[in-house]
Amino acid sequence: MAVKIRLSRQGAKKHPQYMVVAVDSNKKRDGEYLQKLGHYFPKAKDSKEKLKVNVEAIQAWQAKGAQLTQTVGQLLKTLAK
Repeated sequence: MAVKIRLSRQGAKKHPQYMVVAVDSNKKRDGEYLQKLGHYFPKAKDSKEKLKVNVEAIQAWQAKGAQLTQTVGQLLKTLAK
């Protein structure tokens, strides 16, 4: 089972919200996930409120072999700044 850390879309039309989740790579984008790791609100006005993640949980999943998607990797880089 290949595990990926990716975004799962939530929210209404033209008001997206995303969950950062650990999921089996064969599952659908918005399907069943293994663990919820955080939230991403792209339309939030305050940059501190755009991304809220559990960094320790992400590192634990990466230690088990989970791969970050390109988008989640970019978001985490902006969080590190």
